[in-house]
Amino acid sequence: MKDLEAADVNRPSRSQLKREDQALFVMAKKLVELSLVSLVTLKLSDQLMEAVKMASAMPANKGARKRQLKYIAGILRTLEMDVIQERLDLLNNKSAHSARELHKVEHWRARLLSEDKTALTELLDTYPEADIQYLRQLVRGAKKEMALDKPAKSARLLFRQLKGLFDETDQLS
Repeated sequence: MKDLEAADVNRPSRSQLKREDQALFVMAKKLVELSLVSLVTLKLSDQLMEAVKMASAMPANKGARKRQLKYIAGILRTLEMDVIQERLDLLNNKSAHSARELHKVEHWRARLLSEDKTALTELLDTYPEADIQYLRQLVRGAKKEMALDKPAKSARLLFRQLKGLFDETDQLS
């Protein structure tokens, strides 16, 4: 009798097993929502990759997709969850970081177009390696295009130039 009680203490409760299954199901959903490029960077097993591709091709409101997600969760149960979770978190952090970078570039472009020379001077103080002549030319062109209601070619070029400048500086540091 005591042996049975000792065995019960060592195994997880049904509630714990359900929580783990739910976590696996949520991770399966996250994997299915990722793009193919992101899935390749996660370096998943072939079996898991095929199951995820099949699930992403299925309509979201059908029972077949839910069954496929449960199948993916079953595959995940046999694999090392920690490694996959780390890669998934890293992938999410990269996308959040790139979104912040794009907001930063957009902010600087808006400042350069709306303010006088103060924004350009501040940008050059922060990034002395910037091509001042080309930046001034792009700012002038973008302001002129805005005034004449022309397509924003110079504004796009300014955005690309700023993005390249920020990326170059981030790689150096």
